[in-house]
Amino acid sequence: MSSGAMKAIERMNAPTWRTFTPWLLALTGDVIDIFRGRTPLPWLAGAGLMAFAACYVTAIVTSLDEHRRETRSPFAALAGLIVVTYALTIGYGGDWMLCFPLLSLATGVVMRLKGPWLGGALGVTGLSVWAITTFQDHPQNTLAIAWGTSLSGVVAATLLNFFETVARLKATQEELAHAAVERERLRFSRDLHDLLGHTMSVIVVKAEAVRRLAPRDLDAALGQAADIEAVGRQALTEIREAVTGYREGSLATELDRARSCLDASGITTDIRQSGPPLPPQTAALLGWVVREGVTNVIRHSGADRCAIEVRGEPGRVHLEITDDGRGVGSGTNTTSGTGGTGLKGLTERLAAAGGSLTTGPHSKRGFRLVAELPVDDEEEGRAA
Repeated sequence: MSSGAMKAIERMNAPTWRTFTPWLLALTGDVIDIFRGRTPLPWLAGAGLMAFAACYVTAIVTSLDEHRRETRSPFAALAGLIVVTYALTIGYGGDWMLCFPLLSLATGVVMRLKGPWLGGALGVTGLSVWAITTFQDHPQNTLAIAWGTSLSGVVAATLLNFFETVARLKATQEELAHAAVERERLRFSRDLHDLLGHTMSVIVVKAEAVRRLAPRDLDAALGQAADIEAVGRQALTEIREAVTGYREGSLATELDRARSCLDASGITTDIRQSGPPLPPQTAALLGWVVREGVTNVIRHSGADRCAIEVRGEPGRVHLEITDDGRGVGSGTNTTSGTGGTGLKGLTERLAAAGGSLTTGPHSKRGFRLVAELPVDDEEEGRAA
């Protein structure tokens, strides 16, 4: 269904009890006959007519009330309506047979969600019209009344089910829109954390290097200051891209930055990469892992050495970051698990791509982070 058709339907008012109650005017002829004395036992006919109207309205109103539709009230009213309908039509016949189309309409409203039960009830109602009119020798009205009886219930049930389905679809669309907003908020907060956490760590490290180098090596200090400017400009670009949702990471770029940052922090770096070229999406995810892992090493580990290994295997790629620090890799006081906002976000990203992220102690001293991702053979071939 097109969006234009959906909007047109939404502008239409869904049926209410006011939509169905005016159909009681079909019995106006019977009311006139009662007041003119053309009906035997008019007081009994009048009482029956009032009971019919009361049961009809009650069945309609309660079945359209979301708080009472699942209670016994609609079905009790419908049962009363059935009894009164058969009593009036068998007792009086003639124009009173128009009670059956109204009974069918009420049945469609009350039993609209019952499927086969509704079809069976309408079928019995139609057969009742044929049986009563034939027994009373009024066959000329049988076809018209039977047709109206069957059709009214089907139309009522179909109409209500249609509008209720549209309402559910609209509610589902709103839930999906809300979920999309929440996902976008999560993406933005996660990207912003990863970007700023890494960038601020780099700026702090290089600013410390400037302070150490300035008294004895001005040219080296100026080089570190130039790096701070470049990192700041790059961070501004990445934040803009994160806001618009189009940022793509680069594993090679992140490995180069990792080496520069670790060297500036006085941490000996060993970076090894093997295997075929990786697809862009896989490389981007691993770039985030390198960024977060190296940031944690610089900020929390107190390590002297850090090793980063990227190893491509058939159908998978393996990334491992190890250090010889204090065994703290997430900014928390734990030595294992995936605690911390940054590692938690990475775990969710990799899990969404079919991968995994594990962290924990490394050897007797240090911390180890391992990320694994599946690699599609066709995408890997295109990357090569």
